[in-house]
Amino acid sequence: MKLLIVEDEVKTANFLMRGFSEAGYVVSVAPDGATAMQQIGTGAFDLIVLDILLPGVDGWNVLTWLRGAGLQTPVLILTARDEVSDRVRGLELGADDYLVKPFAFSELLARVRTILRRPPAREATTFRVADLELDVDGHKATRGGRRLDLTAREFTLLALLIRRPGEVLTRTLIAQAVWDMGIGGDTNVVDVNVRRLRAKVDDPFPRKLLRTVRGVGYVLEDPGVN
Repeated sequence: MKLLIVEDEVKTANFLMRGFSEAGYVVSVAPDGATAMQQIGTGAFDLIVLDILLPGVDGWNVLTWLRGAGLQTPVLILTARDEVSDRVRGLELGADDYLVKPFAFSELLARVRTILRRPPAREATTFRVADLELDVDGHKATRGGRRLDLTAREFTLLALLIRRPGEVLTRTLIAQAVWDMGIGGDTNVVDVNVRRLRAKVDDPFPRKLLRTVRGVGYVLEDPGVN
């Protein structure tokens, strides 16, 4: 079993790495959110132990990016943030468990083992908004039964949007999820690629699904659904 520890405090990271290694896990450590996203993108992990208070890209953004990209890797949040509102936010964003620091390693290990014993969530592979349909396994997108000729990047962008219909996704989030850009990256690339995607997904059809939210980002939604 491979674990990713996302923790910026060196002493805590070393303690966790040693404890999980002694328990038989293969452990990698990321000291910040941007590094975590890179490691997640290049390697498969069975579980992620995620701090929230990270430099640069924080844990909330890592979790949002992870679930927005359709990745169902289990996440256990391990943080000093102990407000009920933080716990609720973490679980609503898709975390599998939430443990507050300071903690007993025996409890953390028990929680990790419990999560890993659960059967893996079956991830949806087909998504639909109005007459727009995306088949992830078949790498195929259609609108009104007509096949859409998308580039690999356009397909990834559409997959991100269609997995979260009706939700406004910021340019920064899209840049992180599709182009692996950190905060402060040039989000103009998002606008350019959304225009290209819109030319294929929306422009040939009378019903427009991809909407710009000025100053924020983009949302894919069925205008006929309230």
